Amino acid sequence: MKNIIIRTDASVVIGSGHVMRCLTIAHNLTREGCNVRFWMEPHAGNLINYVVRQGYETISKAEQADLYIIDHYEIDMVWEQNIRPYTNNLMVIDDLARAHDCDVLLDQNVVPNFKDRYDDLVPKHCIKLLGPKYLIMREEFIEARQQIEQRNQNIQRLLVFMGGTDPTNETTKILTALEKLSFTHVDVVVGNGNVHKEKIEQICHERNYHYHCQISYMAQLMQQADFSIGAGGSSMWERCYVGLPSSSTIVADNQFITTNYANQLEAVINLGWHEDVTVETYKHLLNRLGDIDVGKIRKIGLQLTATPEPNAWLSQIMELLA
Repeated sequence: MKNIIIRTDASVVIGSGHVMRCLTIAHNLTREGCNVRFWMEPHAGNLINYVVRQGYETISKAEQADLYIIDHYEIDMVWEQNIRPYTNNLMVIDDLARAHDCDVLLDQNVVPNFKDRYDDLVPKHCIKLLGPKYLIMREEFIEARQQIEQRNQNIQRLLVFMGGTDPTNETTKILTALEKLSFTHVDVVVGNGNVHKEKIEQICHERNYHYHCQISYMAQLMQQADFSIGAGGSSMWERCYVGLPSSSTIVADNQFITTNYANQLEAVINLGWHEDVTVETYKHLLNRLGDIDVGKIRKIGLQLTATPEPNAWLSQIMELLA
């Protein structure tokens, strides 16, 4: 049995996206017979208990393993070099085009130069898994992709999800913008790390919106929605993958390039940097939904994320470990 350690973190500041996509990787590797453990720090808003409930042991210091998988913006090449005595293989998940000492580099994002931007940043022997062919997708999204149906051009069902922690409190801005507008059905999703979740739940209850916290059925909500207001990052690609037209607000520096490029390709509507996105910005978007060609956005998103082999990265990892 191959032993794998995943080094990642979640917090109120970092968000939950790194841990959630690493759980997808862990589930796939476990099905292949690997023993996966998580190395996480107890930051405020961490998901250590959530990871344990998913069935994984957590550790707090370096241990020997056949493979280390690192998904962390605060970990650099020096850290990677220092961990080399503990493992034969090192895989890094990144989207910032930084220098790494690794054997596998995975960057699932679509940017103008995604095929070659790591050429001088990783060792020559490094296997580079780049672009939407290597999207990290939970099984629920893969199943949803296979069951895609024609969506309603008349937007009546709205999905709001601004990330697990939503540190810039976009959800409250959106709820304020929705105050005098009417939709047949509104789903609002938050994570356990959202410090405003009680207030958000109260507003949803008062307006008969549907409130969801730390869920495992996001793909189902995306299938049912006509449009989504969301953030950049991994969830933006999930929306594209299941054909859900959406807007994206940039809530972190690492989302600038990908969100802007997705907007240029007309796969999403980029509302801009969160500090410039106001309640009025969301009101303007909501009031003009009827004039947006959501069918075109849906089609481009589906084309952009098309891949003949979902989770193609898995076979590459297993080949490395063979």
